[in-house]
Amino acid sequence: MDQLAETARLKQSTEASFRPMTGNEAIARGAWEAGVRVAAAYPGTPSTEILENVGTYPAEDLHAQWSTNEKVACDVAIGASFAGVRALTVMKHVGLNVASDALMSQTYIGVNGGLVAVVCDDPGIHSSQNEQDTRLFSRLAMIPVLEPADAQEALEFTRWAFEISESFDTPVIVRSTTRLSHTRSVVELGERSEPAPRGFLEDPSKNVMIPSHARARHPALLEREAKLRAYFASPDFTPWERGDGKVGVVTLGTPYTYVKEVLPEASVLKLSASYPLANDLVAEFCRSVERVFVVEELEPVIENEIRALGFEVEGKAFFPRVGELSPELVREGLEKAGVLERTAEPHDWEVEPIARPPVLCAGCPHTSSYMALRALDVRVAGDIGCYTLAAVEPLRSIDTCVSMGSSIANAVGMAKTGAETKPVVATIGDSTFLHSGIPPLIDAVYNKANITVILLDNHVTAMTGGQDHPGTGRTLRGEETHEVDYEELVRSVGVKWVKTVDPYDVGAMYRTFREAVEYKGVSVVIPNRPCVLDPVKIRGPAMTVRAENCIACQSCMNLGCPAISWSDEWHDGHHKVKIDQATCIGCTLCSQVCPSDCIQPAAG
Repeated sequence: MDQLAETARLKQSTEASFRPMTGNEAIARGAWEAGVRVAAAYPGTPSTEILENVGTYPAEDLHAQWSTNEKVACDVAIGASFAGVRALTVMKHVGLNVASDALMSQTYIGVNGGLVAVVCDDPGIHSSQNEQDTRLFSRLAMIPVLEPADAQEALEFTRWAFEISESFDTPVIVRSTTRLSHTRSVVELGERSEPAPRGFLEDPSKNVMIPSHARARHPALLEREAKLRAYFASPDFTPWERGDGKVGVVTLGTPYTYVKEVLPEASVLKLSASYPLANDLVAEFCRSVERVFVVEELEPVIENEIRALGFEVEGKAFFPRVGELSPELVREGLEKAGVLERTAEPHDWEVEPIARPPVLCAGCPHTSSYMALRALDVRVAGDIGCYTLAAVEPLRSIDTCVSMGSSIANAVGMAKTGAETKPVVATIGDSTFLHSGIPPLIDAVYNKANITVILLDNHVTAMTGGQDHPGTGRTLRGEETHEVDYEELVRSVGVKWVKTVDPYDVGAMYRTFREAVEYKGVSVVIPNRPCVLDPVKIRGPAMTVRAENCIACQSCMNLGCPAISWSDEWHDGHHKVKIDQATCIGCTLCSQVCPSDCIQPAAG
C-alpha cells in the first residue's frame, strides 16, 4: 500500500507540474519563477493579463502594481533594479513609446538586479492605433530581444531574460505578439528561485547619466553587443534543425510553428533572439542551403540584416509586411516562390459574415456625452479608449484620435490656429487622463486656450478589461488606497469652470455641455458614472417599447445601443423598434430621448 501511495503521489506531482496556459500567463509564471520582487505595468491589450496574473502570486514574494502610465511603470522597475532586486515592467508596443525615454538611458546604465521589459506587439492591429515592430526599437536602444514561439518558451525565455540581464549588465526585452499572448498550450512549471538582493551599487559613473559618464558607457554597449552575438550562437539558444539542403528557413517566434507545419522537411534556423543577431551562425546556415527564406512578421528586420551580411535571401517578396502570418499565408508564399506545389483552387462557396457594428455597450455612460457633442456641432479631438467608437455611426462625433493623452493638446493646437470656426472640445477617459492628460491640461491653462475638456469618468480602465487605477481607490491586489478627486485636481492646475454631471440625465448633460462650450477659457465637464460592465455588470429595470405608440422616429436608434433593434412592425413605411430585455441595463437614455413616450420600464 505504501508503494502504491507513493506512486500515486509521484503521479499527482508530475501532473501538477504541467498546466495549460496562455502566453501571458506563462510570462507571469516565468517572472515569478525567476524571483522577481517588483513588477509594474499600465494595462494595454495584448499585454494586460501578464500583470493581472503576476498579481495572483503571493504578496510576500513580490510587489505588483498598476502604474499611471508605461514610463512610470518602467521607472518603478528601474528603481527596483537599482536597489538590487529583479524587476519586471510590462507594456504593449505603443506603451514602449511612452517608456522609451527611460529605457534609452537605462540601456547605457545597465542593471544591478535583473531588469526585463515584456513588450507585446499587435500584428494585425486587433486593438491598437498602429502596427509598429518592437524589434526596430531594440536596435535603436541596443537592448537584446528574446522571441518565444509558444507558452512553454514564454515561461522559459522570461526566466532566461533575467539571467541574461544580470550576466551582461543590460535591460532585456521579451517580445510577445497577440497570437502568443492569447493562445493556450501546455506548460511545464518550475519552482521559484529568488536571488538574494544585491544591495544598491554605489557607482555614480555608472548610475548617473550626465554627458561625461554617458560617453564612457557607449563603448561598453558595443562590447556588450559583441558578447551577446557570441552567446546567442549557442545551439541551446539558436537551434539548427537540419533538413533538406535545397531550402533553408530562418524564422522566430510564432511564425516558427507555421513553418514547421507547412514545410516540415526544410532546414530551419530558429532564432530565440532577434537582436543582436548571431551573425557567424547565420552565415554558416546560409552557406549550407541553396535558397534561404526568412519568415518573420511585420518588418523585414532579419531579412535585411542577413542581406547586409552578403547573402541572397528571400522574404517579404513572398510574405506580407502587414498583419499576422498564418499557416495559410506561409504556404501561399512558399507556393509563389516555387518551393511548394500549388494546392487545388479553393471551393467557390460564398461566405456572408454576420454584421456586428462596433458600438458602445448597452447603457454605456459615454453615449450621452457624444450625443450632446453631436448636437452642439463642435470640433472634437478624441483620445484612446472605448469611446473612440463614437468616431463611427451612429454617434459619429469624434474628429481626431492620435495617441494616449493627445486629445487636450490637439485641441489647444486647433484653438490657437484661429482658423477653426467651430468650438473646440477634447474628450478623454479617466484612466487616460491620469496616464498622460494632466500635463496638456496644465499647458491649456498656462497658454489661455479656449477649449472644453470632457473628462469621461467611468471609474475604471474599461477598454482593457476593467483594471483599477489611482482614480478607483483600489490597488492591483484590491487594497483600498487614496482615490483621486478629479474636480480638486483640475482646479489645482488653474481651471476655473468645472462641473460634474450625471451622464444618465440627458437634459442636464445638454445644458452643461452648452454652458461649458460658451465659456471663454478652459472649461472641464466630468460626466461621472461607473462602467456598466466592470467590476460587475450594473443592471436596473429593463425597458420595453409600447409598440402602439412608437412612431419609428429613430431617436433611440441614434444612441447606437445594442439592446435596441428594428421590430417587424411598421409606421409610415418605417420599422418600429424593440428592446432586448436580456441586454438592456435600464439606463433610461432611450426613454429620455423618445418623443412619443413609448419606452417605459418593463412590468415586473
